[in-house]
Amino acid sequence: MLFDSLFAPLADRTGPFLNLADGGSISGKAFVALVARQAHALRAHGLTPGDRIAAQVAKSPEALAVYGAAVALGAIFLPLNTAYTADEVDYFLGNATPRIFLCDGARQIELAGVASKNHAQVLTLNGDGSGSLTDAAAGQPGTITPADRGPDDIAAILYTSGTTGRSKGAMLTHRNLLSNAEVLADLWRFDARDVLLHALPIFHTHGLFVASNISLLTGGQMIFLPGFDLEAVIRALPQATTMMGVPTFYTRLLDDARLTRDLVAGMRLLVSGSAPLLAETHRSFEERTGHRILERYGMTETNMNTSNPYEGDRRAGTVGLPLPGVELRIMAEGAEVAQGEVGVIEVRGPNVFKGYWQMPEKTREELREDGWFITGDVGFVDADGYVTIVGRAKDLVISGGFNVYPKEVELLLDEVPGVLESAVIGVPHPDFGEAVLAVLVPQKGRTLDAGAVLEVIRDKLARFKQPKAAVVVESLPRNTMGKVQKNVLRDTYKGWFQA
Repeated sequence: MLFDSLFAPLADRTGPFLNLADGGSISGKAFVALVARQAHALRAHGLTPGDRIAAQVAKSPEALAVYGAAVALGAIFLPLNTAYTADEVDYFLGNATPRIFLCDGARQIELAGVASKNHAQVLTLNGDGSGSLTDAAAGQPGTITPADRGPDDIAAILYTSGTTGRSKGAMLTHRNLLSNAEVLADLWRFDARDVLLHALPIFHTHGLFVASNISLLTGGQMIFLPGFDLEAVIRALPQATTMMGVPTFYTRLLDDARLTRDLVAGMRLLVSGSAPLLAETHRSFEERTGHRILERYGMTETNMNTSNPYEGDRRAGTVGLPLPGVELRIMAEGAEVAQGEVGVIEVRGPNVFKGYWQMPEKTREELREDGWFITGDVGFVDADGYVTIVGRAKDLVISGGFNVYPKEVELLLDEVPGVLESAVIGVPHPDFGEAVLAVLVPQKGRTLDAGAVLEVIRDKLARFKQPKAAVVVESLPRNTMGKVQKNVLRDTYKGWFQA
């Protein structure tokens, strides 16, 4: 199903599909031939429909082709963050039980024991495209008849970030991935004339199942960079029509004087996701370039759920409107809340995953029998239908019995002169159970007085919401997709109010 929609149509295309950092390019026809050769090689190593193939490899055209090869064989693709340690890989291989584990040759010795312990066959693929998989694929046929897979067959397993407890493997079906790509391609007006600047990793929903799938579906080109390198991105922007990024991409561009209206004159769309985009970044980018960044909201388990409109009001601080075909509701204490009230976001639609791999109890806890997925994100819907996220349910602070939503406090802190960004967390307190602590990052070249910052917002918040203390740091801890790791902050400052 996915192969016929995403990969097969490129086989007739002799023009560029992937434009590379070194100036070279790969045509659609050549890329599909690469996919086919890899698929034949993986089949020769025993990969069959329903088997898992785990890949912890650097981003490259060959790495993207592995995704296509798995789809062609009807196997289940399992991309892994390249930063995972051997112990973490051990857990993923033990849970997913892949037949094949693909890793970088430089880590083969380190990971061989982990793979062997979990009965996975090791193949290598390096960042330059070399490796034992490439050797095995050489000489294989450049065409393949894809396995017959239905819409509800699993195409991929993506593991959640695991900020609380063990990571869970979200089972994503062919329907999940294809339906989301089709909706987004239409909503964001993608077609074969587009050139997408792709600097995201491809072990994550954003880079693999949004950016790549949309380009595959619509036949557009990608400027396929190994990662976000400021010099490479600035060189590539004049050749691109669209870019998808995380907020860090945009803040780094804003720090460079070369970001001008002329540099992005040929762009029609810049998308941000995976982490909240500060309203200040939104405003600054528009003032500098004339482009209003489009922010959207998605999850590992659902792909994308909402988006600000392509045409219309892109509202800073919101994640826009539910996508066509996606239902969204706000729930509290088992009932849907009134418009504007805060609660837990639930979504239902063809984008919602099948469940967690080998975790039926977790699936029952978070995926209702009628198809509604409990996202764990807390937010509200305004009178115009725009969704605003105020935090994660697990980040909710309960101080003296009162609920404090961190986002409400953070928005006020971020407006204080000299504050670049903030993170509000709850930490143990002998009187209140939990107390609000603000972690502040100063703007470049500024010095912050933590107490003075809190004094600025004191009259704007109820007493129970006010941070009991604040700390100034150089930067906030983030994961590879730019999300602030509040679990790390909570652990770092857990003893702040203890005697």
